[in-house]
Amino acid sequence: MDGSCLCGAVTFSGRVDDPDVAACHCSQCRRQSGHVWASFLMEDPVVTGEVRWYRSSDKAERGFCPTCGSVLFWRPDGRKALSVSAGAIDNPTGLRLAQHIYVADKGDYYTITDGLPQSDQ
Repeated sequence: MDGSCLCGAVTFSGRVDDPDVAACHCSQCRRQSGHVWASFLMEDPVVTGEVRWYRSSDKAERGFCPTCGSVLFWRPDGRKALSVSAGAIDNPTGLRLAQHIYVADKGDYYTITDGLPQSDQ
């Protein structure tokens, strides 16, 4: 599976064993993405181009393109695999939205009505 940032300065590819996408509604993901962060797990990622990492908590960091600002990755400390932005993947993706997480922290301006599983955390 391949993907890139908006300007193409960062490209990446890797193996995807599970096509399930989680939509995260926590306040950090909403602030960094403008709404929700939809991502999936990519194994053995190969990333080319410069990625800047922002430590967003005491246990994880977020990777973005310093040229166009696209937020591409989320990575907890100690894990090689990356959570990758589903929107940055080239079509056809083969991905599917499977769940909503951190819905207890979601914005008050929308409702989730797609019938998919929801977790407060």
